[in-house]
Amino acid sequence: MGTMTSLIEPITLRDLTIRNRMWLPPMCQYHCFDSDGTPEDWHLVHYGARAAGGFGLIIAESTGVSAEGRISPLCTGLWNDRQEEAWARIVRFVHSQGASMGIQLNHAGRKSSTVPARPGQEPVDDTHTIPPGHGGWIPVGPSAVANDGLAVPREMTVEEIEAVPGEFAASAERAVRAGFDTVELHGAHGYLLHQFLTPLANHRTDEWGGSFDNRTRLIRRVVDAVRAVIPEGMPLLVRLSATDWVDGAWDLDQTVELAALLRQQGVDLIDVTTGGASHADIPVGPGYQVEFAAEIRRRADIPTAAVGMITEPAQAEKILDDAAADAVLLGRAALRDSAWPFRAAHELGVPREEIPYPGSYARGAWR
Repeated sequence: MGTMTSLIEPITLRDLTIRNRMWLPPMCQYHCFDSDGTPEDWHLVHYGARAAGGFGLIIAESTGVSAEGRISPLCTGLWNDRQEEAWARIVRFVHSQGASMGIQLNHAGRKSSTVPARPGQEPVDDTHTIPPGHGGWIPVGPSAVANDGLAVPREMTVEEIEAVPGEFAASAERAVRAGFDTVELHGAHGYLLHQFLTPLANHRTDEWGGSFDNRTRLIRRVVDAVRAVIPEGMPLLVRLSATDWVDGAWDLDQTVELAALLRQQGVDLIDVTTGGASHADIPVGPGYQVEFAAEIRRRADIPTAAVGMITEPAQAEKILDDAAADAVLLGRAALRDSAWPFRAAHELGVPREEIPYPGSYARGAWR
């Protein structure tokens, strides 16, 4: 495109050049109805439509590094050949539309085996954890401390904790073979890596709990394990909750300190979100998490992506122009409008002939 707005400027991370700064964040689809973690035609259409709709980077939803690491039985996985082959098909189509594609790898920990967050799904007991015998399993966590409304997890043994980096690395190797351009590690929203970070979930007194160094040990080891198995030229992203929104818990200062350490370990961008470890009074509003992305970018000297109620083109462009983030992630807006980037380019004054509409959709171009 010859007429530049900050939203449509390419960005390069290591050897990957992404065509613009409008990215699709990972959003659970709860659509693996065989409960085996294999993405379906739904996923091909969902991600393919956003690639055809102009998004620069498509980040696939939270994907379990093991069967027991999934958020729910209907979530995707990447621990076997069938899943790898299904993802490869999706990646090929996304690439054919000019977009880049990443995948978010996750272990849900104490928030695993939950009732899928979609209409028609109801709990079988007084929690939102699906028990064994009903298609679920026993969740694990750093400590036997339950998340709000969920079952008490089994405390992980040291041996189980030490096995986690290898699980992430194995899934990352599969992601490389499937053709993904980048990997994102989920260290936010109260899932396992975040559970070790926050004293709300981590009550351990051994080398995996207590001090900042101990609580961040697992995510740092996961980063090292994944960085070691992906190509040198492949960027590595990490999603972090910048605050738990609870006094005395995980907060911005600790996130900045961790982000700086992860930069030294080869992480290329922090995907900045908040919350998820416990119920909290969160001041939700347009762009309510952007300030955290800006602070981490400035203080940890690392690129960031901003997310959270970013819905309008001018709003998104201002985030970039203010140097608050290096990319914007559009979640619910993308669910409502798969071609949001084309509308944004039009509203920001980019001439029609400079907007890369798919040929089959040219008649629907904004005028």
